[in-house]
Parts: sequence; structure tokens; C-alpha cells
Amino acid sequence: MTEQYVLDLQEVDRTRVAAVGGKGAHLGSLSETEGVRVPAGFCVTTDAFRRIMAETPSLGDRLDALSRVDPDDREAIRTLSAQIRTAVEETAVPEDIAAAITGALARHGDERAAYAVRSSATAEDLPTASFAGQQDTYLNIVGRAEILRHISRCWASLFTERAVTYRRRNGIDDRTVHMAVVVQRMVFPEASGILFTADPVTGNRKVATVDAGFGLGEALVSGLVNPDVFKVRDDEVVERTIGSKQRAVQALPAGGTREVAIDARRREQPALTDEQAVRLVRLGRRIEARFGRPQDIEWCLADDEFLIVQSRPVTTLFPVPKADDGENHVYASVGHQQMMTDAMKPLGYSLWQLTAMVPMHEAGGRLFVDVTRRLASPASRAALLDVMGKGDPLVRNALETVLDRDDFVPSLPDPAPGRPAADSGSTPAEADPAIVTELIERSRASVAALERDIRTRTGPALFDFLLEAFEEHKRVLGDPLNMRAIMAGMEATWWLNEKLLEWLGEKNAADTLTLSAPDNITSEMGLDLLDVADVVRSRPEVVAFLEGVDDDGFLDELPKLAGGTEVRDAVEAYLDRYGMRCVGEIDITRPRWRERPATLVPVILDNVRNFGPGAAGRRFEQGRHRALEKERDVLARLRAQPDGDSRADTAKRMIDQVRAFAGYREYPKYGIVSRSFVYKRALLEEAERLVRADVLTDKEDVFYLTFQEFHDAVRANRVDHGLVQERKEAFRSYQGLTPPRVLTSDGEAVTGAYRRDDAPEGALVGLPVSAGTIEGRARVILDMADADLEPGDILVTPFTDPSWSPLFVAVAGLVTEVGGLMTHGAVIAREYGLPAVVGVEGATRLIPDGRRIRVHGTDGYVELLP
Repeated sequence: MTEQYVLDLQEVDRTRVAAVGGKGAHLGSLSETEGVRVPAGFCVTTDAFRRIMAETPSLGDRLDALSRVDPDDREAIRTLSAQIRTAVEETAVPEDIAAAITGALARHGDERAAYAVRSSATAEDLPTASFAGQQDTYLNIVGRAEILRHISRCWASLFTERAVTYRRRNGIDDRTVHMAVVVQRMVFPEASGILFTADPVTGNRKVATVDAGFGLGEALVSGLVNPDVFKVRDDEVVERTIGSKQRAVQALPAGGTREVAIDARRREQPALTDEQAVRLVRLGRRIEARFGRPQDIEWCLADDEFLIVQSRPVTTLFPVPKADDGENHVYASVGHQQMMTDAMKPLGYSLWQLTAMVPMHEAGGRLFVDVTRRLASPASRAALLDVMGKGDPLVRNALETVLDRDDFVPSLPDPAPGRPAADSGSTPAEADPAIVTELIERSRASVAALERDIRTRTGPALFDFLLEAFEEHKRVLGDPLNMRAIMAGMEATWWLNEKLLEWLGEKNAADTLTLSAPDNITSEMGLDLLDVADVVRSRPEVVAFLEGVDDDGFLDELPKLAGGTEVRDAVEAYLDRYGMRCVGEIDITRPRWRERPATLVPVILDNVRNFGPGAAGRRFEQGRHRALEKERDVLARLRAQPDGDSRADTAKRMIDQVRAFAGYREYPKYGIVSRSFVYKRALLEEAERLVRADVLTDKEDVFYLTFQEFHDAVRANRVDHGLVQERKEAFRSYQGLTPPRVLTSDGEAVTGAYRRDDAPEGALVGLPVSAGTIEGRARVILDMADADLEPGDILVTPFTDPSWSPLFVAVAGLVTEVGGLMTHGAVIAREYGLPAVVGVEGATRLIPDGRRIRVHGTDGYVELLP
């Protein structure tokens, strides 16, 4: 095959990324776009780069060494990448490649003219990773020899420390990326800058942001000047900030650039007129339409005409749920309610959609509920804001922020009046505690029936059966008796906290009154693992063995050890009851404890070290005793008040209600996860059949198909492997995104804020969910498997779903970035009596691991101590 070392931009389009890199492919495509001017030029292709790499001495050995370096070893990366760059730059450009470049220069005019020489890697300007600023650009390069030298420097810039590190973070192998170089006629602009076709801060897709400065754009990109900033919406400048532009970068006549001072009278003048900013944004919208997503565009203004020198996708924006009706929509995050904000794979989120009680919309691997209609009606709006506010004040505040924009959510008339809304201060209706036992038995029977009936289903019949099972799933969840039991506990909690604060000045009294409440399957999960630790503790040979466990086959090895059979039986019994659980359990594609039992070993060993025999029973009894003491104290103080007997009698009934029903709050989720694990095992068996039939390479590839696509693949006995690969790349990019609590159809991410000023200066504010104050060492843990806790530690983590509960027995307090009053982490913190503050924005970033902190679980803030 004849290598093609040079391609003119007019010969290039978006399909040629492998030959000309992301930048070159985008510029070639732009040059074909009507109304878009791109400076003339050509691309030195990746064929030339591969030739250089083959001729560079010892390069393979250095790349091998680089691949073995720990991604966190910055010094080693810096040293090896510098060696590779030097070797590439010192390799002479072969004569035939140099001749092809010289011929291209001649086609585009005098080779003594000025050119911009710019890197264009095959893994840059991609929809999932832009690689902005990772490779090098050289401006105003004059003369054949200098152009060839700077092309070599561009090749070498594939191995800058920042580029290598960025590839590691995005899971890209150094050897799979190649470098092309774009060479374009130099533009000498009056002004230049960057256009974002979506607001890069808020994500709003209807607001474009223009950064502008005088001279070459290098001054702006390098941070040399504060640019003018124009925000444009609907062909109108809606916000304008004129920067103090004291410096500019200008081209030198003989080549190269220099910094110059801007005349004092000109510094405060705008680099663009409003008309030019609007015209530029219109051009940007055309480019955005060409590529099908928001763009980060570098532009130049010369002789009142805009030229585009680069356009790349903006990869940091959170995607927007699809809606084709042209109406405004407001979406609330499901993950923030479920305490799991990680990205989900397609099979996981599609199955959750099929079993959810309300329609859910996917974006960025997360699920959202459209709350627009409930916000539009004043009556339903008040109820929604009340529920959201009790769960997570930041969600309520974010929704109120959107509502403050009068034109975004249309106001709809209230429906015809029905029965009057209940008075929030009235005593909730009481429920019969016997329904808890009935509901638990119903759930167990439903799961048992599912396990029995699914065994004989395979192929398309399995999927038909599952669709019916999903309806049963929703029936169980929507059972009015189930909802009554859940609300009984929540309403009693709210009533006690409100009334005991009013009558006694007691903040969050229900936190203590619910300690060691019965039937809490999630708190029992943590206590039961303490019992497993009791079995392990007295068997030193087993303890030593478990300290070296690094794979999931350890259960089969245990019977070979003294006392190992008893330990295996204890772990198996635990897995029989809780093996369907795991971190991020709402996504069925996540590995369950039954599938990865080694996940539990570090927690068991921590329990062995940190607790004595019988700790579970003692802890439960201590909590129950504290709750009874609190009850006696509260009732005695109430009876001492005027009309106190009536208040005490009512409070007693509510205490009985909260203790009877608070624990059940956790059971429906347990039932959901139990059913989901049955679904998963059946679906994986079907995936294994596809592997045996050579339809799939790996059974877990089905995780990247939706339920319906998986169904179609089984019917057709065919899988779209390109789609699977595309989904894997998208999922990898979604993992780096932070989902907002509230998202609008304009793409604006609304985070919300706490409206309070009662915390000390410098404290981190959150939501108080479990009373008490505790000081201790902060342990910032992002992955449960990395937990290494000691008594008195305070757990700081992004979120805690039920699978984190076994860690709660070992800590003294809890701080999370996500959560609400009735989310799982809060419920279990109260159950265990742990002071807890949730919804602390940026907690894992702002609290250093090992720092002593004070958690104010009653007042809702965290102090960092000296």
C-alpha cells in the first residue's frame, strides 16, 4: 500500500480521523460547511508519524517502560515522556515525507509565507474526550526548515506529561494514539478568542459565551489577559463584561510571536461589537448543527470576517434527556434520591425504567424524573416542593431557582377542588403495626414465586416472562398497604420532630427515639456481619488466611483450615440473606456480594480487630435502651406542662408508630434488589448462551445493551458489536461527569444552595439527619473496598446506599455529599446513633483524609479542626 503523507484540508472530512486526527478531521469538515471560512492548509498524516516512530531509536522499549509506570507516579511519567519527546524531535524527517510537505507548501503559496503548525492527535476532539490543550501549536512559522522542525515538535508533543496523564485518566493506550499535523496559512487578526455554543459554567445550551481579546488567541488561551465576555441568547447580547486587556500576542515579521502592551486608551474598549458577537454566535450555531453537539470554537477576526481555526466538542457538559415536543422541561435526579449518583450501564438503567412507578428519562447514564407538570400547577407544586425539601433542601432550592424565572415553567390552573389537604400540623392517622409483618411475608412470597417460575424460561420466552414479572414488581411496590407503612413511619418522624421542637425545644428528637427500631433489614445487615466476625475471631488460622485474600474463590479454600468450615458456613448464611446487595445496587450490572464475596473480607477483618465478641447484640440493646430512656424523658417533661397529659398521650402514640414503622422504610428497597438479582442471574445465563453461540465475545457485553436491545439480540441471534463499543466509550465518558440535582431541557445544571447563616465561618454546611456532635479523624473513602477504619473515625464519602451499612458499625459519624432526611444513609445513621450531616457539597474534596473534624449532626454543619 502506498503511504499518503499529505492531504489537503479539502480532501478531508469527519471520517478521516485515523489519517488526520481529530482537529484535522473537524477542520476538513468545517471547510465544506457553507458560510464557514477556514484558513487554507493541509494535513501531514498519521502515516508520516508512524514512519517517524518506526525510525526513532529505542522508542519501543521506552513506550513499554511508560506503559508499566503507575499512573500516579508523576516523576516517572515526566522523565520517560521527556526522553521520548527528545528522541522523536532528534529523528530526521525522511526525504520523501519532507518532499511531500514542500510540495504542499508550494500548492498553498510561497513556502516563505507564515504558517500555523498544529498538532492533531487521533484521540483528540472526540465526542467523549476533547484533549483540549494537551498537544502543541506553533504560530507564525516561516520557512521550510522551520516548518519541518515544528512538525517534528508536534509529533513529539503526543508525549508531553500532561497528554500522557490525560490519556491514562481516560483509559487510552499510548500506542493506540497517533499524531497528524495541521499546517495552515497564518491569519493576522485584529481580535480572536473562543466561542462556546453552550454556557460552559451552567450548561445552558441556549446561551452561547464568547471570550474575545486583541491580537492572536494565544494571549487568551495562555491566561495572559482577562478577555471580554459576551453572553448571547436568541440573537441578543444578554450579558457583557469588558476585560482589562493590558497585553496581546502579535506576530513578528520574521516569524514567531511576542507579547506587547496594549495602549491604555484601548484596553477598556471591547474587542468585538455586539453585532459582531451575535454574528459569530450564528456562525457557531451552524457549526454546532454540523457536528450535532455543542462546540468549543477558536476564531479569528480579520477585515471584519470571522475565520475558524478549530472546533471541538464540549465534553464536560452533562447530557440532556431527549424531548421532541419543543416545550420546556425540568428534570429531578433519581440518583440523588437513591443515594447512587454513579453512571449506570444501559441494561441497568433500562431495567430500572421498566420497573419504576413513574416514567424516567436517561441522560449521561443517569435517570431523571420530569417534574414540569407538577411544578406548573400551584397545588401539586407546593406538595412537590414540600416532599423534596424534606428529602433534600438543595433539590427544593434548585427547583425554586427555576420557578423564579417566570417564563420557564408555565403556570397551569389547579384541578377541580377535591378533599382539602391535610393540615401539616395535625396528628397523622395511625396504622396497624401488624401490617409490617404481613408486607414482609408478601414480599418474600413474591420473590420465591419469581425464583420458582423463572427457572424454565430461556430465549425470547425469558424476556416475555420478565416483562410480566416487571408488572408484578410494580404491583408490589405500588401496593397501597406498602405505601401506608412507609408513610406511617415518615409522618410520625416529621410530627415528632416538629412538635417536640415546638413543645420542648428538642431538635430532631426522633433520631434517638428510633434507635434499634425493629425490622430494619439494612441495620441488621451491619449487625449480622459483626456476628460473622465473631465466628472468625476465635480462629487465628482463618484470620491469617483472610488477610491475604485477593480473589473470590476463598470460600472454597476455607474448609482446608482449622475452623474454616464454620467460617464458610457463616459467610454463606450471610450471603444467602444479603448476597444480592452491593455498592450502586440499583444498577443490576454492578457485581453483587454473592458474585464478589471478597468485597466483604476487609470489613469482616475490621470488625474482628475493632470489636469484641457479642458486639452486635450489645449494640442493639444499647440503642434500644437509649430510645426507651429518651421516650421516658420526653413523656415526663410533657406531662409536667399545662395540658401535658394530652400532649404526652399523643406523643406516646406517635413514638409507638415511629418505632413500629421506621425500620420498614428499608424493606421495599431490599425487596427490589432481591428481585433484581433474580432477573440478573437469568439474563446472564442467556448472555452465556450467546457467548457459546459465538454471538457475543464476553457475556458482560450485554450490560451495554438496553433490555429491549438484549431481547432483540436473543431473537435475531445477532449483536451489533459497534453499538456495544460505542456504549462502552460513552459510559467511560459519563463516569467523569457529575450529575446535577436538577436539570432543565435547556441543559442548565441547577445545583441549589442552602439558605442559612447559622453555621460558623469556614464550616461546611449540609443537612442534619442524625443528631449529636462528634469529633474524630476524617476517613475520605470513595470505594467501600478501600475502607480501613478504626474506632472513632468519621466516614466521609460521596454517597452511601444500603451496601455501605456494614461500615457504619465501625465509625463514629458520617458526612456525605448526597443525601436527604429519609435516604438510606440517614436512616441507618439514626438507627446506629451516628451524628450525620449529608448533602455537603464537595465534602470529599474539601475535607482532607486524616484531618480531624467535628460533625454537628443536630445543626447540620462540619468544622475542620486545627
